[in-house]
This record gives sequence, structure tokens and C-alpha cells, in this order.
Amino acid sequence: MKSMQSTTIRIKRDTLEMLGSLKERIGARSFDEVIRKLLMSYRKSLIERYFGIDRGRISRFSEENRLEDREL
Repeated sequence: MKSMQSTTIRIKRDTLEMLGSLKERIGARSFDEVIRKLLMSYRKSLIERYFGIDRGRISRFSEENRLEDREL
């Protein structure tokens, strides 16, 4: 079994209260789970922002788009 290492971080009391409130709201089992979900959500938003830049502006590829079928 892999041993889990842990560490202590210093945060403000109001930050702890915000994390506790979010923990209850999302049904997380630990503060670690809350922080991980926040980080994954942030990462997902970055991916969508940078890799979804043309969303809604690009149409599906069709057979008519093939270069060899176009008149030049």
C-alpha cells in the first residue's frame, strides 16, 4: 500500500471557513479533496479558454471541403 505524505499549510481563518463551507456544499470528504476539485476546475477552465477559442466559429468538415474536389 502506498503511504500518503502530508504537509501543513498556513491559511487565514476566513479562507478555512470558505473551504469548510464549500466542502459541505460539494459533499467532499476532506479539505484535500476540496482543494483538488478547485484546482481541477481551474485547470479545466484554462483548457477551455485556450483550446476552445474557435468554438462556435468552425463548421464541421464535409466532403465539399476536400481540396481535390475544388476548382482552382
